[in-house]
Amino acid sequence: MKDWITPEWPSPANVRALFTTRQGGVSQDVEGKYAGLNLGDHVEDDHALVQQNRQLLRNYLPSDPCWLKQIHGSRFVWVDALKSEYHDFEADAALSRTQGVVCAVLVADCLPILLCNRGGSIVGAIHAGWRGLASGVIENAVYGMNCRTSDVIAWLGPAISNQYFEVGEEVRDTFVNQDGQSSLAFFASTDTGKWFADIFMLAKQRLVNLGINQIYGGGECTYSNPSQFYSYRRDKRTGRMAALIWLSALNV
Repeated sequence: MKDWITPEWPSPANVRALFTTRQGGVSQDVEGKYAGLNLGDHVEDDHALVQQNRQLLRNYLPSDPCWLKQIHGSRFVWVDALKSEYHDFEADAALSRTQGVVCAVLVADCLPILLCNRGGSIVGAIHAGWRGLASGVIENAVYGMNCRTSDVIAWLGPAISNQYFEVGEEVRDTFVNQDGQSSLAFFASTDTGKWFADIFMLAKQRLVNLGINQIYGGGECTYSNPSQFYSYRRDKRTGRMAALIWLSALNV
């Protein structure tokens, strides 16, 4: 699909990845909140339309994505077993070593992070909102890969930018109390006790602290581009995009 995003990163030739936009789908509603390729089946959109959207996506994939029940936590799961076992499995990151198994996370402002190793033997997808970041979802997923962190390559997909991501003092304190350098990712709002947070910087800091220096993407804002992206902060009731990654045969 020409309107979707293909990560620009030096991944191995057998690693495939993409990020959907709201373009190309069949969802529609009076207010236009879901209009397009909504892939979230938990956001009060018409179930039949969501399934049609998922089938449109499936046409570009080697298998059905391993959808998770995302809870803004720190848990990861290996999705190499029978995929039906992991449908709606409560986790915010998926890892795979198996060719053709598609790791997926749904987002609409939260940060999607795709991972692979330089050897092309492991891939992963992370759903990283501020709660997940603070509770260690990146660290848990990277440790779960069980490879040298210097071999890990990361790509940061579209998310809400620091121009629009306003949070309370308690959110800033949570990060700064864990790591003082996190203060660099916040700047004060004109509203007392409020701060604007840079979710891209917060994620990069944690990746670098793990020894990961090959970090790509980041900076594309979901909130400010309503024609291309869904945004929960902007619209509240809205659809979801997907970040997907899988291992493929070299000749496919």
